[in-house]
Amino acid sequence: MENNGVLLSSSAATKISQLVLEEMNPDLKFRVYIIGGGCSGFQYGFAFEEEIVDGDLVSEQHGVQMMVDPMSFPYLMGSEVDYLEDLQGSRFVVSNPNAKTTCGCGSSFSI
Repeated sequence: MENNGVLLSSSAATKISQLVLEEMNPDLKFRVYIIGGGCSGFQYGFAFEEEIVDGDLVSEQHGVQMMVDPMSFPYLMGSEVDYLEDLQGSRFVVSNPNAKTTCGCGSSFSI
């Protein structure tokens, strides 16, 4: 499996590996997706799932499997998923070059 056009930072991969280990389920994969809503029109979503859905773009980076569905892929292509721990808390974030505007919290965007 190669990079599917969405990069995963080493800190995100480390956190994902840790969460999979805590769940004691090595079949879990990290899904990144887009949903409508949020203050800027679209919102990022993250989930752990066992099954790869037909059409998913799957990549393995830093020893972690990441899935993106075909509807979300055009919005996420060229993005990087990172994991941050700061004064706002700990969270996964997406640096998306396709986003024209983002909200203050960084969890939603518009194209």
